[in-house]
Amino acid sequence: MPHIIIEYSAALSDTHDMAALCARVFETAEATGVFPDPSAIKVRALPCPFSLIGTEPQSFAHVTVHLLAGRDEATRTRVTQAILATLDDSLADVGSLSVDIKDTNPATYAKRTL
Repeated sequence: MPHIIIEYSAALSDTHDMAALCARVFETAEATGVFPDPSAIKVRALPCPFSLIGTEPQSFAHVTVHLLAGRDEATRTRVTQAILATLDDSLADVGSLSVDIKDTNPATYAKRTL
């Protein structure tokens, strides 16, 4: 944990390096100090081929951070603000940028790694 999922307007793949964005978001998450084991951080980006938002330009990136429950509000805010700053720096011309944290229940979260 965490799982960091970047959903974005598919057309951004034509104008922005989404692999580089994943790397920057990974580095940002690590730099917060909230996740002491970098091997636990997972970042992925998913293009959304169809979307409609209420702002211009018609482009967006939204990050959902899935965390094991139990972190206080100040910690959660530190993570969302750091990731939003990275998005803003990397995607300055994108119409809407947002970040949210969703709690994952540690009792029901299952994981397998090699």
